[in-house]
Amino acid sequence: MLRTNTKDLVEKSVIGVVTQPKLTLKNPYIIDASGKAHVLPGTGGITYNVKAGDSAFDFNGDHIEPGVSISAVDMSKDGLTSGGLSILACIGNEAKVITGQAGGLKGMVTGKHGGVEHVLIDFSSTALEKLAVGDRIQIKGVGQGLVLRDYYDVQVMNCDPNLLQKLNVSTQSKQLVVPVTHVIPSSIMGSGIGARHSFSGDYDIQISDREIVQKYGFQNLRLGDLIAIRDADCRYGRSFHSGAMSIGVIVHGSCLTSGHGPGVTVIMTTIEKLIVPKIEQRANIAEYLYIGRSVRRTSTKKRRKH
Repeated sequence: MLRTNTKDLVEKSVIGVVTQPKLTLKNPYIIDASGKAHVLPGTGGITYNVKAGDSAFDFNGDHIEPGVSISAVDMSKDGLTSGGLSILACIGNEAKVITGQAGGLKGMVTGKHGGVEHVLIDFSSTALEKLAVGDRIQIKGVGQGLVLRDYYDVQVMNCDPNLLQKLNVSTQSKQLVVPVTHVIPSSIMGSGIGARHSFSGDYDIQISDREIVQKYGFQNLRLGDLIAIRDADCRYGRSFHSGAMSIGVIVHGSCLTSGHGPGVTVIMTTIEKLIVPKIEQRANIAEYLYIGRSVRRTSTKKRRKH
């Protein structure tokens, strides 16, 4: 067990509304890296057939967000409350529907998507059928301010403390050994580079180069996978720093536009040599949180049928 300051963390309610899918009526085209135009589903709404654990590539869409996408309900004149949802919601937080036919049903935060400022939530298929655009969902936001008491130079963010304890992080020679599915260089990170902070949103892996896709095994990348990014310093923004290491979660699917690709929400970062990535095929939040396309969930359903 990692020693943390979990008991000292503040738990805040933050609320969002289920969004309408985002498309521009007069110009719905998405232009890919080769100049071809496409009209496809994109961000927002309720996505019934894409969940954490699914491939980040095997569907025909752009920036597809698994499950339910919510955005802030801004009840202030200055717009300051919109940041509450984007920043305080953390991966692994409990989410509860408080309006509509699905009222009372619970889900779990799986990621945060920058630019559109969406928080992404996994719900059961039964709940998805009852949810509607416009429904309000309240999240118990906890995780920002989480500290590893024996590793103060490792900054943790966007991560529910319960998820952190489920990641099977071990220690070896005063370093943290973190299970991941892929290890990639910061040089192939794209949209989102240079952001002022990493406490909300994500940044994208560029995948327009087919050789890069093959070299790093991105054809096997899934939504919810934990990945390691070498030489990525995400403490006070997102930048290159030789020897740094960041750990993130794949939160949305692949993209067509230049400089974009599967999105990564950062959950750990350090400029010291304190994180050692360990390749594990099942290092995915669907498995740790028992949500989405969890192998364990599927196995349990099969056993129940018998």
